[in-house]
Amino acid sequence: MNYKQMVSRDFFLRDSPTLARDLLGCTLETRIAGSYTSGRIVEVEAYRQEEPASHCYRGKTERNKAMFLNGGRLYVYFIYGMHHCVNIVAGREGYGEAVLLRGIEPVEGIEVMRERRGMKVGDCNLANGPGKLTRALGIGPEHNGLDLLTPDSPVKLLQGEPIPDSIVETTPRIGISKATELPWRWIVRTSQ
Repeated sequence: MNYKQMVSRDFFLRDSPTLARDLLGCTLETRIAGSYTSGRIVEVEAYRQEEPASHCYRGKTERNKAMFLNGGRLYVYFIYGMHHCVNIVAGREGYGEAVLLRGIEPVEGIEVMRERRGMKVGDCNLANGPGKLTRALGIGPEHNGLDLLTPDSPVKLLQGEPIPDSIVETTPRIGISKATELPWRWIVRTSQ
């Protein structure tokens, strides 16, 4: 298998918990403002319309309408008045579900990521949180609704080497106060 290939639309047309686990090991790459960056996805959380921690639990709004698009789009939102977070929309159009990208291991464009984050040295905290990840990769509100499969898309998802279950930890999601019992967070334990 060529791990530098883009994934197909069918990859995204699954429920968010299934997609979330399979996103581990994939590479998210950006070509933004003349700079190339990429990172291997190592932490994710799934959200579905029927559970109260989801942004679309109360239905479609102007803010969350990207979550109701066909799988393979981005849903970018602003949180705590300071950070943008990026999700990959899952499933079929009309049902709101997505996977929050919580962490990547930087692969290429590390100096660009450091600049965007205002960091001088050290990579271990460069993109290990949803706000850090979007800033490092240059993803912002202008990318909300973006189709990852458009040939000239500035953000793309590439196939990854499958991550064995033996190094994946499944836990409840963090940073939420509702539906905290759902084990819909996946982490590559060997990631820094």
